[in-house]
Amino acid sequence: MASVEAAVPGAVPLPDQADMMDSSTYALIGTSAIFTVVLLLRHLQFTTQDKNLPPHIPSTIPFLGHAVNFGKAPLDFLKAAYETYGPVFSFTMVGQTFTYLIGSESSALFFDSKNENLNAEDVYNHLTSPIFGKGVAYDAPNHVFLEQKKLMKSGLNISNYRRHIPLIEKETREYVAKWGSEGKTDMFESLSELIILTASSCLHGKEIREAIDERVAGLYSDLDGGFSHAAWLLPGWIPLPSFRRRDAAHIKIKQLFFKAIAKRRANIDAGEEIEPDMLQTLIDGRYKEGRPLSDDEISGMLIGLLLAGQHTSSTTGSWLAFFLAKYKDIQEECYEEQLRVFGNETSKCDYDGLKECTLLDRCLKESLRLRPPIMTMMRMCRNPQNVMGYTIPVGHQICVSPTTNQQLSEVWKDCSAFNPDRFLDESLNDKFSYVPFGAGRHRCIGEGFAYVQIKTLMSVLLRNYEFSLVDGYFPGINYATMLHTPLHPVIHYKKRVPIE
Repeated sequence: MASVEAAVPGAVPLPDQADMMDSSTYALIGTSAIFTVVLLLRHLQFTTQDKNLPPHIPSTIPFLGHAVNFGKAPLDFLKAAYETYGPVFSFTMVGQTFTYLIGSESSALFFDSKNENLNAEDVYNHLTSPIFGKGVAYDAPNHVFLEQKKLMKSGLNISNYRRHIPLIEKETREYVAKWGSEGKTDMFESLSELIILTASSCLHGKEIREAIDERVAGLYSDLDGGFSHAAWLLPGWIPLPSFRRRDAAHIKIKQLFFKAIAKRRANIDAGEEIEPDMLQTLIDGRYKEGRPLSDDEISGMLIGLLLAGQHTSSTTGSWLAFFLAKYKDIQEECYEEQLRVFGNETSKCDYDGLKECTLLDRCLKESLRLRPPIMTMMRMCRNPQNVMGYTIPVGHQICVSPTTNQQLSEVWKDCSAFNPDRFLDESLNDKFSYVPFGAGRHRCIGEGFAYVQIKTLMSVLLRNYEFSLVDGYFPGINYATMLHTPLHPVIHYKKRVPIE
């Protein structure tokens, strides 16, 4: 999908307590007992393991292993492990063995791998199929999923991006009209709402965008709630409230999409002029065998496209806003760049102008370097894999952490500092050291749209508002969520004085 992996990061923290103190608690306890026995057997295996296996970080806690320490501070955990054990190491969490590949050289195994060796469906399907539906994304055979991605990628092109920009700008201006001249807003919540609107306008088509109201937004929220720690750890048949809301929302949104697809087909039959949006791309699409996509497949792919992109863009846009609010001198340079390229706050954006906004582009890249929305990408090892002198056995979950690769001190000077101008150095070409959207055959097909979407809405926001931290507070990272969103992301805004 646009970035299905973005919606399904690979960190495995502890489940949310509020949703799991009832039947799920007992399920987890029972599962823990079973896995404790399994882990004891694994421990015996590790004591006699082949010396070529990656170093294994020991733990005395059955089943949970390092889940607590990792969940509290995953970046610190992985950096410390890297310093102690090197670029390849394994550890246990919630009954499973994870092998991390840190740094560009070892990460090549992950990004250059084929699905039959390092498999994505084994990791993600149980989480995504209740949300996207059957027969799409990781629930489809891999060759079918690849065809689905190819179809969607064909609708994500520069010609369409040029058409998207006015739609994004219109949605942004209408959304912030309610802000007033000065105030505070939850930036992550605001951008989450705005990005659903802009993505629907650009990708889903007018038939679906016209149907989005507060009720539908609530359904999206319930569906999005399926990307939870509980859903990651527990079987889908457990009757958690969040699972029931997710499943009900899936049915209702599918019904809404079915009506929109039927309306689009009727409009085509009536000879109306149709915009070349993603909905039309999928309606016109054919698999290699010649079969058209079913309405159920189209609906599932549109859900995946929206939710996957919404996660990454709202998280990234929020962090970008907070970095600019913290570093006011850089914010003012970005504002001046906007005025040079586009003019005053009422001027229109366009694709060529956004390409000229090179400082904003570097700020976005640096935000993605320091705060990539995806902490970990994962694959299940189906065949033994050799990397840097080690052999990773079948059954390990092989992981790459963009967050860690992008903050290694031997690659990135002053790695913790926000310095957009580091991207002026063209020698920063360590292949897999900067991978916020993945790389190789695993690169996110929605990367181009994400850049256009975020840069367009930030162009409108920067020309209209000045952003500041509230009482000097810069958000910490919310490790309790599946994506590493800003913690308590309230920001102050003030309307800029219009420029004649």
